[in-house]
Amino acid sequence: MYIGAAFAVMDFPIFKTKMNGKKFDLTDAASRREYFEYKAGPEIKKLQEYLKTKTFIVYLLGKKNSGKGTYAKMFKEIVAPDKVEHLSVGDMIRSFDEVLKSEEKKKELVDFLKHKYRGPVSIDQILKAMEERSTKSLLPSELILALVEREITRMGKKAIFLDGFPRDLDQVSYSLFFKNLIDYRNDPDIFTLIDVPANVIDERIKYRLICPLCNTSRNLKLLPTKHVGYDQAKKEFYLLCDNPACSAARMITKEGDQFGIAPIRDRIEKDGLLMEQIFAMHGIEKVFLRNSIPVNDAKDNYDDYEITPEYQYVSDATGNVTVTGKPWEVEDDRGIASNSLMPPPVVVALIKQLVQILIHT
Repeated sequence: MYIGAAFAVMDFPIFKTKMNGKKFDLTDAASRREYFEYKAGPEIKKLQEYLKTKTFIVYLLGKKNSGKGTYAKMFKEIVAPDKVEHLSVGDMIRSFDEVLKSEEKKKELVDFLKHKYRGPVSIDQILKAMEERSTKSLLPSELILALVEREITRMGKKAIFLDGFPRDLDQVSYSLFFKNLIDYRNDPDIFTLIDVPANVIDERIKYRLICPLCNTSRNLKLLPTKHVGYDQAKKEFYLLCDNPACSAARMITKEGDQFGIAPIRDRIEKDGLLMEQIFAMHGIEKVFLRNSIPVNDAKDNYDDYEITPEYQYVSDATGNVTVTGKPWEVEDDRGIASNSLMPPPVVVALIKQLVQILIHT
């Protein structure tokens, strides 16, 4: 089903990563590391050398569930685990649930806000909103800015992937001057725009499963575990958790996921408008990442194993399940049949574009 007509459509370039020769298993950590060395080894070395003495700030812009955290964490893992940090504003706000339970930590937060926060909502109102979890309308941009500054200061002088700021259109101007406010005056700041079709996000959500014991996440259609079963009574396939630290619990659908993109459609449309605004701005460095490629262009620009597979299941009379895969085909926001990319080739595009911006050789 094509559901993307209401979303902004921007012309992102195709970043070719196809290299005939070796084949890699991108779901295996060791094979994935070899893949990055093969496809972007020289660029990774340049970034590692750069990060010995310099840092940068990357603002990650993309629709909700577009993979911002996945790409940032994979970049950190591959390039420089001790020199790079991923800061999710959403995770930061949620972490204050624990802060507010401790009088000592709460006092520390209040003291910090009295020193740093300047905004239209009082600190008492903000704390009350946090405690009541009614944060949607009472967390002003000025507060987010102060809290992000606090977290980055704690991280020390590292390269930062900032995920979730700017969040609204009025926050773009804040982000343009953000590096000055946190004493990153000499560091480049780069906006990374991530293009993911609405249909991709919809199916990621609808087929997502989590383990009720350890919260491991998988996807029945796109990322199964090693253990697939068939429920004769419900006439449906299911996954068993394969986390070695877990006990093979049957994975379940998170409440609300069956509705896919519908409950967050307004949020995704707002994210699209924000990306449009950044896309059109002059005088700022931009990196463009795209998750999907028209089917007609995919084979020329990407190796087969870089395309996200779609898994299908067949159960025989004894209950044994056979799993087969084929390239996942989904309509993009123009209604064009497209293939979705695995995260590693998107991160290769990120690595190579950052080298072009940061290192003038």
